[in-house]
Amino acid sequence: MGVDRRRFIASSVPAAGAAALGLPGAIAFPPGSTDTTTADALQQQGDLPGPIAALESMAGSEPPHIVDDERSGRISRAQRLMGENGLDGVVMLGGTSMLYYADMSWGRSERTFVLLIPREGPPGWICPAFERERAALGIRFGDDIRTWEEHESPYALIASLLDDRGIRTGRIGLEETTRYHVVKGLTEDAPALEVTSADPVTVGCRAVKSTAEIALQRHANQVTITALEATFATLREGMTQREFSGLLSTAYNRLGYSGGGLALFGENSAYPHGTSREETIREGTVVLCDSGTTVGGYRSDITRTAIFGEPSVDQRRVWTLVKDAQSAALEAARPGAEAGSVDQAARAVIDRGGYGPGYRYFTHRLGHGIGMDGHEGHYLVEGNRTILEPGMTFSNEPGIYIYGSFGVRLEDIMLITEDGAELYTGQAGTPTDPFAGDN
Repeated sequence: MGVDRRRFIASSVPAAGAAALGLPGAIAFPPGSTDTTTADALQQQGDLPGPIAALESMAGSEPPHIVDDERSGRISRAQRLMGENGLDGVVMLGGTSMLYYADMSWGRSERTFVLLIPREGPPGWICPAFERERAALGIRFGDDIRTWEEHESPYALIASLLDDRGIRTGRIGLEETTRYHVVKGLTEDAPALEVTSADPVTVGCRAVKSTAEIALQRHANQVTITALEATFATLREGMTQREFSGLLSTAYNRLGYSGGGLALFGENSAYPHGTSREETIREGTVVLCDSGTTVGGYRSDITRTAIFGEPSVDQRRVWTLVKDAQSAALEAARPGAEAGSVDQAARAVIDRGGYGPGYRYFTHRLGHGIGMDGHEGHYLVEGNRTILEPGMTFSNEPGIYIYGSFGVRLEDIMLITEDGAELYTGQAGTPTDPFAGDN
């Protein structure tokens, strides 16, 4: 999609910093600007750097969002998986899984609000009594809403709802982010129910994406790579991490979305999740940015690393090694392969390149599942024997981190296809133009 994306980005008025980096169309960000507030003010004044100012909204090409018919299918699939895994019901609190199945947004607190999907029949709800009317405004799946007063137990209501469905004893699965007080309450107030993990159902459903989900993810990643490319095109000597982050947020805004990123310069790039230390760009600085947005509830996650100016021999070697590791993982990812084998394929490249063994320099797993959450099951990590299936999506993000010097990470989202895997965005190009390959 690089040709379509590049039409959004200015390709004139190159600055000296951009020429050194090898990126097109950069304009130096005005001196003294240090944060997102300044970037927003410049946007209002029409004084943004050319590559940012040239961005146009991509919201008009956004794919359709998930409809209720698809959510009904998700509930049916969950019930089939319950039967296959010996579960009589699945309990979930407010959060992503409740959104996934029922399009219901509800904050979590000590007052238990529950969606219960039984093995058979429509879903049921357990709700604080004083919240019933508010909850009813958003509930579209199942009309059995049972309420509890402040002095009563919500967990006995879960047992009664199942009992009314003919389930007096059995196994109840809890969604993976369930708080402990729910486990304790069920154990004490519904002792006839065995409490276990709902992962075979919740992760089992969410890990394999539908055509509609894939379209939303793909668009989200196209938005992100567009924002990153435009922002990298503004790099100049003396720019701070805060300036870069401010421009990136503004780029997303001009594209019609909210988004941002973790910008790490120089030695900070050796810390995968950054530090509180501020750095500025100078000749030979490594610039790493990990960025994402959300489209229709689905997340993107892309990292690009570039060298400002002429890369050193070590910088070029490490950057190329990381790209080769990402390529090896892409080649290894296919239906029928174990998740852990994809991590092994990438790690073997880095080990052979002298940056092993194991986690010595490649300090984290290769990747995480991604969908409505930025990190969700399954994970590309050693020992994970999950079998890959078409429709699963993962980050493919090898890295090498050398404390006191620099780090390199290249990350793209990878879709398992019928006969292999593909990246939503093309691989990075070169250390001085990491967007040359995004097409």
